[in-house]
This record gives sequence, C-alpha cells and structure tokens, in this order.
Amino acid sequence: MKRPQKLAIDGGEPVLKEPLPPRGLFDKKEKAALDRLVERAIETGAAPGYNGPEEEAYCKEFAAFLGGGYADAVNSGTNAVYVALRALELPPFSEVIIPPITDPGGAMPVPLMNCIPIVADAAPGSYNTGAEQIAARITPRTSAILVAHISGEPVDMDPVLKLARRKNLPVVEDCAQAHGATYRGRMVGTLGTVGAFSTMFGKHHCTGGQGGVVFTKSEELYWKIRRHADRGKPFGLTAPGNVLAALNMNLSEIGACIGRVQLAKLPRIVAQRRKVAQKVLDGIKGLSAVYASPAPRGAEPCYWFLKLSLRLDRLTVSKEQFCKALGAEIKAPISPSYRHIPCEAPWFKERRVFGKPGLPWTAPQYKGNPDKPMPTPNAIATTDASFNIHIHEGHTVSHGALIAKAIAKVEAAYLKT
Repeated sequence: MKRPQKLAIDGGEPVLKEPLPPRGLFDKKEKAALDRLVERAIETGAAPGYNGPEEEAYCKEFAAFLGGGYADAVNSGTNAVYVALRALELPPFSEVIIPPITDPGGAMPVPLMNCIPIVADAAPGSYNTGAEQIAARITPRTSAILVAHISGEPVDMDPVLKLARRKNLPVVEDCAQAHGATYRGRMVGTLGTVGAFSTMFGKHHCTGGQGGVVFTKSEELYWKIRRHADRGKPFGLTAPGNVLAALNMNLSEIGACIGRVQLAKLPRIVAQRRKVAQKVLDGIKGLSAVYASPAPRGAEPCYWFLKLSLRLDRLTVSKEQFCKALGAEIKAPISPSYRHIPCEAPWFKERRVFGKPGLPWTAPQYKGNPDKPMPTPNAIATTDASFNIHIHEGHTVSHGALIAKAIAKVEAAYLKT
C-alpha cells in the first residue's frame, strides 16, 4: 500500500506552490465607464443621482439576461428580498416560510414586515429546502414561500411550485448567491412570482460595494415593486402624490454604471466557475471519505462556492482539522461550517426586531403558536458533514485539478486503515 504523502500542515510540500490567484473582478472597463459618468457630471454640473439612464439601461439589460421581464435595481440584497415581499402586500401577522440556511438579510425582512418567519428544514444532504419540508410547515396562516438557492445550487423548484399553486401561495426566490444558475433550462429568479438578487462586491457580478435587483415577469407586480422601493411614488399610476409608506431603497447611477459592465462579464464568470468546479468534482470521484451531494435533476449550479461533504466515520480527524490541513495544501482558507440557520440566531431566538422584544410573534393579531418548535435536523446534519471551498472565475481548470489533488492527499493521510 502506498504511503501517504507528508501533509503541508506537518511540514511537507503543499500541493499548490503558489497561492490561488484573486478574482480580478474589476478591470479597465469599469474604470472607463465610471470615467465617462463622472465626465458627464462635470460637463453638466449635475452629480449622478438615481432613476437615471444608467439604472434604466442596467435594469433592462438585467431583465434581458434573465430572458425577459421587469427588473428594478435597489441598494442591497437584503432590501431586494424586503421589497419583493412587500410588493406582494402580504397580510400582517401572517406566516412566511423561510429557508433553513440563509444570510440574516434573507430572513430579517419577514418580521420587519410584521409577518412571522417559519423556518422550513433542508432537503436531505442539501443547504436548500424542498417541497416536502415546506409542506410540513404550511398552515392556514401561511401567506408566502421564500426559498434561497444557497451556494448557487438551485432548489428543486418544480415540486415547490406545484405545492405553491395548490396552496395558492406566491413564491419569492432569493438568488443572492445564484446569478446565472439554471433549473431545467430556466434561469433561477424567473421561476417563482418574484426574484431577489444581491449585487454586493462578493457576488458573481456586482454594482459596487452594495446593491440588489428585484425581478418579475408581471408588469403589475413590477409597478408595485417600484413603489415599495421608492417611498410609495406613484409609478404606473396617475395619483398626484405618494400612494403608500415605504423607504428609499434606490440604487445609484454610479452603482448601475458598474453593474452594466459587470453584467456583460457574467456569462463568462459563470462558465469559468462551472469549469473549475467540475474539475474538482471529477478529481474527487472515487474517494472514500469526501463526496459531493448531487444537485437536483436538471439543475446547473453557478457555484458561489463549492460544497463538499465528509464521511467522518472513515477519518481519524475532525472536520475542522481536515479543513485546516486542506487549507495548508492549497494556501487558502476553507470554510468548515455554513450553519446559518435563522432560528438558531440570537435575534431570532430573543425576538429582537422592534424596540420591545417579542413583536411580531407576541402580537395579539397573530393567531399561531409563537413558541412552536421548528426543528431542522436535515440542515444540521448537512452542515455538520459539509465544508465549503471558495472557487471563482480567477481560477483555472488547472487550479481545479490541483484542489482535487490536495483533497485526495489529505484524505489519504487521515483515512482510517
């Protein structure tokens, strides 16, 4: 039997001799576009604002990228989720099904609307929920379903949409991590009633430091989105003034200017991430302790990160130790856990949303059980077994092969005999 190689963490030679390259998300194209915008501002004497030509063009181009529809750019991914939900005009103190694993910004908008967040469990082996898990949480008080395509892997949407139609519930897709992912030939964000995207600096494409986009195929809903994103201005109406109370969540012309350049790069970004991820996945086939759970049938992820799992009973070390050793081999940190389960967070458990803890759960208008348990055994089991490798379009296929080689090396060193 071949003796395992000495690990880098123990003083051996790392698999990658040089650190992985950075993304290089910006180049001279963003600079040239911003220079033109600033030059126009100097010439006209008017600073770049919002709801201008850059934002209009960006929104049209974004909608076209998704295959047609209507898009409105906002100032963060959290606010994209918030506006998407608000535009549905859900009854206060109704229940909204939310994902088992998500960024806090993908859950907090629900109680901020005076609705009750109900956490659905994950599908087995996934960070994402599924129709069976959602169905288990639906009650007569449910008013909407919010799903998130975590890591760029699509939720198995057709069963979710079938359930939603049967229950007459709108579906909001949180696509913060899933720009360009497809499900059975359709872009995520176009499958449900409305889609919400984050365009902060770390996402597949960005609009600067922060930003977001809300998308729908419904023109009627689009005008509601516009109103809820900009202080209730009467977009699409002939009213003489603001028609509802809402906040100013507009994206700026500067952000939209960046977004237009970035959006043009997005197909290449997604294609390269898929190539790198596939090289890793091909390279770890046949390993004993490391494996990748399959995506839903017909889903094509876009890989905000690559989720892998361990059969810990076959290893002599913990997941954290495995990840530390792997990070030393590829000279990059590995995320050993992604346990972002909303109902485990202090703000959720202590119900700290408004000034006095408790609301909206404790409001007399809420007719459900505010203390009803929301167990998430599948989400916990998945996060306990999984770790994340951060791949991006700045990596090459050769880097993917080396990452796979490093995984195999670490497994061989720690595999039980």
